[in-house]
Amino acid sequence: MTLASMTGFARTQGTSGAWSWAWELKSVNGKGLDVRLRLPGGWEGLENGLRQTAARVLSRGNVNANLSLTRTDPEVSVRVNEDVLRSIATSVRRVADELGAPPVQLESLLGLKGVMEISEAQDSEAARAALEAEIIAGFERALVELAAMRAQEGAALGIVLGERLDGIAALTAAAEANPSRRPEAIRAKLADQIRVLMDTGASFDLDRLHQEALMIASKVDVREELDRLVAHVAAARAMLKEGGAMGRRLDFLAQEFNRETNTLCSKANDVSLTAIGLELKGMVEQFREQVQNIE
Repeated sequence: MTLASMTGFARTQGTSGAWSWAWELKSVNGKGLDVRLRLPGGWEGLENGLRQTAARVLSRGNVNANLSLTRTDPEVSVRVNEDVLRSIATSVRRVADELGAPPVQLESLLGLKGVMEISEAQDSEAARAALEAEIIAGFERALVELAAMRAQEGAALGIVLGERLDGIAALTAAAEANPSRRPEAIRAKLADQIRVLMDTGASFDLDRLHQEALMIASKVDVREELDRLVAHVAAARAMLKEGGAMGRRLDFLAQEFNRETNTLCSKANDVSLTAIGLELKGMVEQFREQVQNIE
């Protein structure tokens, strides 16, 4: 199973009887699955079923689904309500005669409400059912296309994430090999600091000073952070290999990467190790940004 991105686009279209229809689906990043449907009036009854269908295919992302419907051969019937027209004409003619006004043209009367009745042809139940089936099937095809596009982009993101993990692993190895981490380097630095203190002429308890030195040495040891970074890299690579909806798990792992890198920087006892830690932070942030796109 491959990774999937949360961004994609799909369009399907077709005809059924006197109608043509088209679906457009767009998806972007989201914490969960949010399907927003825009349906023509009279088609709201499809919403629940369409949402359930989307949930079977997608697990995360903000999805906007728009359905457009157009009648290809609109059958419109026009009927003049002659009784209403005669009644209005009689009343208008009487008032015009009383006022000495010019006669009113027939065209003016036809525009009055209730005189002309315009209605569109109604579909039969069978035609409506066939159109509904076509629309639902078109939505399912659009979902398949959307999922395919998201999978294609997810595969590309997987390559990028793998490269970022390679960078994190390389920097972790560089921190492991940094000369400032060697016991003799730590001892030498502590010895220099103690020598400076002794040169001040102040009186120190040498046993207490020795204990403090051991505590300082333990605090600057980044062995635990490096081991965790190595373990996190291995876990992330296993997730990428497994594929599927790994976005939330990878995001949590990115937070763990960031936590260990921050601790490494705070413990660093040398400028060179700090530089590696800062570079690690940048690589981890790039990893985290890409993870936000994963389903």
